[in-house]
Amino acid sequence: MPKQVLEFQADEQSSSPLYLQLAVALAKAINEGRYQANEALPSERVLAEELNLSRVTARKAIERLVEQGLIVRKRGSGNYIAPRLEQPLTRLSSFSEELHQRGFVPQSRWLSRGFVAAGPDEQIALELKSGERVARLERQRLADGVVMAFEVSVLPESVLPEPEAVSASLYTHLSHTGQAPVRALQHIRAINADAKLAGLLEVPPGAAVLFITRVGYVASGKAVELTHSYCRSDYYDFVAEMRRDPA
Repeated sequence: MPKQVLEFQADEQSSSPLYLQLAVALAKAINEGRYQANEALPSERVLAEELNLSRVTARKAIERLVEQGLIVRKRGSGNYIAPRLEQPLTRLSSFSEELHQRGFVPQSRWLSRGFVAAGPDEQIALELKSGERVARLERQRLADGVVMAFEVSVLPESVLPEPEAVSASLYTHLSHTGQAPVRALQHIRAINADAKLAGLLEVPPGAAVLFITRVGYVASGKAVELTHSYCRSDYYDFVAEMRRDPA
């Protein structure tokens, strides 16, 4: 990290401890875009030497930003700027679209694509008859090579007769076939990752995860998509704008 990237001057009059002042300065630089996602930070030793601080101060500042999800520690490699995806709750868009708009490179790591018999929950959500087949897509969603989410999408066979034809974006594929959702209902809750899910998300077992269930509808009102997303809470934020009617 070049010295000019971070301008830090300790405020001797501040009641905030030095490590917190440094954490605030680093967070400001990150939020202003002076660092790129996955860009490496200097080691605690280098950071301390550049800013004439103790290594303890540098370590505590970085630890605070790790807790806030702005920095990711990679064992044996160092500290890196965490990619974050803020998705507004008022706009229906795909994972790939959101990442492209923020300058990230989206990627899907496919785990399975094929047909299965619709389960009870899928029959209810997609209004299917018992025994009807659905296309089931399982994949890891990545941003600049970092796993952000594990996703399972289920669609009626009539909507997605060739699941293997889906490449990067499911919604782009559905747009080409005239079956893209125009409205969706989402339910979001927090869960703790079990060992299998933790492995898929590359997080420790028990880590907090955002579990999102979405049902997408086309203009006619027909449900065409049921997606379960398990999102890393250290990378993924949802943003809601709320307004209060004037008195």
